[in-house]
Amino acid sequence: MADPDSSPKTASVTAPVPRISIQFCIQCKWNLRAAYYAQELLQTFSTSLGEVSLRPATGGIFIVILETLNEQSTLESHVIWDRKRDGGFPETKELKKKVRDIIDPKRDLGHVDGKKSVPQSQSDQSAIAPQESQDAASNNPIQVSGQDSLGVQVVMAERKAVKDKATCEDCQ
Repeated sequence: MADPDSSPKTASVTAPVPRISIQFCIQCKWNLRAAYYAQELLQTFSTSLGEVSLRPATGGIFIVILETLNEQSTLESHVIWDRKRDGGFPETKELKKKVRDIIDPKRDLGHVDGKKSVPQSQSDQSAIAPQESQDAASNNPIQVSGQDSLGVQVVMAERKAVKDKATCEDCQ
């Protein structure tokens, strides 16, 4: 049996840095959006990040915070994105660039940075027959990949949630 006079025990938990937390409004149903951004950041930065956390909140909040250690081993918080301050939600590539610029400015993000690495033989083929590929594209119906389909489903679910939700005071 526990001693009633003993004070509660607390644990000190330290997560490796850099770490990202995404605060999102549960009233606005932004949990899927927050999870999507978390997945994209983990996919891009993998073990360069110590932690990515989702923090449910209310009041129309959507804030992405990056915590790093400076040279004096002091924890610094960087607000990467604030929906209210920055006007809406970030493009995924913009979010990745902002994180990269703080944790590893020399890191190449490939296509996110606008760089395309096309082998010479492929670039030669595209220069030879651009009209053929345009004709073929105009005759084929648009096909949606599994990942694109998931994105469409997320957007549709968010639209439905917007119609069905009880809005928070900030979202009215």
